[in-house]
Amino acid sequence: MTTLDKTIRHGRRAAGNARSASDNAIHGGEMLKAASDVIAARMTIMAEGLANPMKADMREMSLMGTEKVEAITASASAVAANLGDLAARVSQSAMDEVGHAQKAASAIVSAGNPQAAAAAHYNYAVAWWGRAAGQMLTLNTELLKAQADALKPIHSAAVANARRLKK
Repeated sequence: MTTLDKTIRHGRRAAGNARSASDNAIHGGEMLKAASDVIAARMTIMAEGLANPMKADMREMSLMGTEKVEAITASASAVAANLGDLAARVSQSAMDEVGHAQKAASAIVSAGNPQAAAAAHYNYAVAWWGRAAGQMLTLNTELLKAQADALKPIHSAAVANARRLKK
C-alpha cells in the first residue's frame, strides 16, 4: 500500500470517527432530554403516590430502580468488554513495535557507513510515525465504539421510558 493510499484510508477513518463522535453527542443529548422528561413524570407519580398511597402506581415505582440497574449493568458490561479488547490491542501494538525497534537497531548497528546508519534510522522513524498515526486512529475508533456501546443501553431505556410516560 502506498503512502497516498494510507493517507486516504486514514482520512476516511478520521471522517468516520467524526461521524461517530457526532452520533454519540446526539445520543447523549437525546438521553439527557429523555432522562429529564422521565424524572419529571416519575416525580409526579411519586407525589401522587404519597398523596394517596392506595392509588400509587406500584408497577412504575418498582421499575424506577430495576430499569436503572439493568441499563447500568449492560453499560458496564459493554465498557468492560471494550476495554479488554483495547488493552489487548495496545499490548499487541507495543510488542510489535519492540520487534520493529529491534530490526531497526540491528540495521543501524550493522550499517557499513554513517550514511547507511542514518538512512536506517530515518526509515525506522518515518515508518514509526506512520504506524503511530494508524494506531492512534484505530484507538480513537475503538474508544468511540466503547462510548457508543456504553451509552446505548442507558439511552434506549431513557428514550423508551420518556416515550411511554409521555401523556
